[in-house]
Amino acid sequence: MKVPFDEMNDAAGRVREHYRVYDRWLQGQPEATMRARREEAEVIFRRVGITFAVYGAKDEDGAGTERLIPFDLIPRAIPGAEWTRMEQGLRQRVTALNRFIDDVYHGQEILKAGVVPAEQVTRNAQFRPEMMGVDVPGKVWSHISGIDIVRAGNADGSGTYYVLEDNLRVPSGVSYMLENRKMSMRLFPELFSMHRVAPVAHYPDLLLETLRTVAPGGVNEPNVVVLTPGMYNSAYFEHAFLAQQMGVELVEGQDLFVRDHFVYMRTTQGPKRVDVVYRRVDDDFLDPSVFRPDSTLGCAGLLDVYRRGNITLCNAIGTGIADDKSIYPYVPKMIEFYLGEQPILQNVPTYLCRDAGDLQYVLDHLSELVVKEVHGAGGYGMLVGPAASKAEIEDFRRALVTNPTNYVAQPTLALSTCPTYVEKGIAPRHIDLRPFVLSGTHVQMVPGGLTRVALKEGSLVVNSSQGGGTKDTWVLED
Repeated sequence: MKVPFDEMNDAAGRVREHYRVYDRWLQGQPEATMRARREEAEVIFRRVGITFAVYGAKDEDGAGTERLIPFDLIPRAIPGAEWTRMEQGLRQRVTALNRFIDDVYHGQEILKAGVVPAEQVTRNAQFRPEMMGVDVPGKVWSHISGIDIVRAGNADGSGTYYVLEDNLRVPSGVSYMLENRKMSMRLFPELFSMHRVAPVAHYPDLLLETLRTVAPGGVNEPNVVVLTPGMYNSAYFEHAFLAQQMGVELVEGQDLFVRDHFVYMRTTQGPKRVDVVYRRVDDDFLDPSVFRPDSTLGCAGLLDVYRRGNITLCNAIGTGIADDKSIYPYVPKMIEFYLGEQPILQNVPTYLCRDAGDLQYVLDHLSELVVKEVHGAGGYGMLVGPAASKAEIEDFRRALVTNPTNYVAQPTLALSTCPTYVEKGIAPRHIDLRPFVLSGTHVQMVPGGLTRVALKEGSLVVNSSQGGGTKDTWVLED
C-alpha cells in the first residue's frame, strides 16, 4: 500500500487510456501559454472574491488574512465506469450513516446489538441528548455529506479507493468544485469539445430540490434560507455563493426570531416564515437558550421549533456523532447491520488508541503512522509520522499517553498523484477527492466532486488551510 498510484500514467510510464487525448493536447501547449493561463485564473478568482479566511493568521498590520485557494490547470480525470462504482458506494455509505444517526437518537438498536460500543456514542462529545426522540423528515439527518476519498497504490501497480473521512456536519468546498469547472471552460474551451465531461453546474438546482423535499409536512412552497456565521467565517464566500445560486436568502442569526413556535426572518416587508434552514453554523452556536449561551450566531428558541417539527435544519443537529473519527471504523459494520450488504467502498485500517493493544502498537510505530484527533478537522491536530521531526513525535507520544481516547491512527497511505502545474513545471502531487452527496426523498449527486491537491512536494496534507490547492474534476462519460 506504499506504492503511489499515478492517475495519469501507469507503472510502465504509459499514459492511461482516459488521459490520452488530454495528454496529446498538453504536449502541444507552449510553456508561456500555460503560465499566462494560470495568472489569468488567479486574477479572475481574486476579482470574484474566491478566498478563505485563515484563522489565527495575521498580516503585518495585525489584521486577519485571506488567501486564494490555488487552482491547478491540469484536471483530475475519472473514467465513467470507475465513477459509477464509486457513486454506488457513496449512496450505500450515506444511506447507512443516516440510518445510524436516526437509530442513535431513537431505538439505539445497533448499540443494543453490540455492533458499536454504547459508550462510544453516549459519552461522545458529538452526541446531542437533546435530539433523543426527535423525528426528522424522511429520517434524513445528513442532507449534504462530503465524503473524502483517496486512492492508494498497491504493490502490483493497481490502485484502491478508500474512504478517509465522512463529513456530515457542515461540509464545505462545493463552491470551489463549481468555480473550478467554470474556470476550466473559460481558459480551455477546446478541451470540452474533445472530451465528454459530465456536467456539475446543476448542483445548486439539486441542492435546492433536496432542501425543499425535506420541508415540514404540509408546507407546499417552503421558504429556504442559508444560515451563515457571517462574513468573517472562512467559508463565507461559499455561503453567499450557494444562496445566490439557489435564489434564496442568506441570513445571519440576528435576522431570525421565534414567535408562536415558528421561525421568522426579518425583511423590509415584515416578518416572513422560514421552513428550511441550510445551516453553516455548528451545533453549539445554533440556539443560545440550549447550547452556548454566549452565541450570537444562532436563534434563541430554534431547538423548540425544531422538536415540534415546524422547521427543518440541514444538516440536522447531532449529525456529528457519525463523522467523529472514533465512530468511523464502525461504518462498514453499519452497512452490514442496516442494509444487509457488504461495503462497496473500503475504510482505511484504523487503530483506536483507547484500546490498550492498539495504543501500544501506535506508540511503537509513531514514525510510520498518521495520528489524528477524533474531533480534529482541516488538517490540524494530526501527526504525519514519516514527515515529522523527533520532537513532534515525542510531543504526540506524550499526548497519546495522557489522553489516548482522543486519538486514532492509520497507516500512511501513499495517496495517488496527479500531474500538477507548479513553479518548476509539471510534477506529480498527491490528491484526494470530496464528492458531495445529497439526501432528501432520494440520494443524488453530481459526477465527481472537489479534488484537493497537496502543492508542496512530498506533502500528503491537501487541506487549503495547510497550503493545498484544488483541481477541476472530470468524470468522462463513455
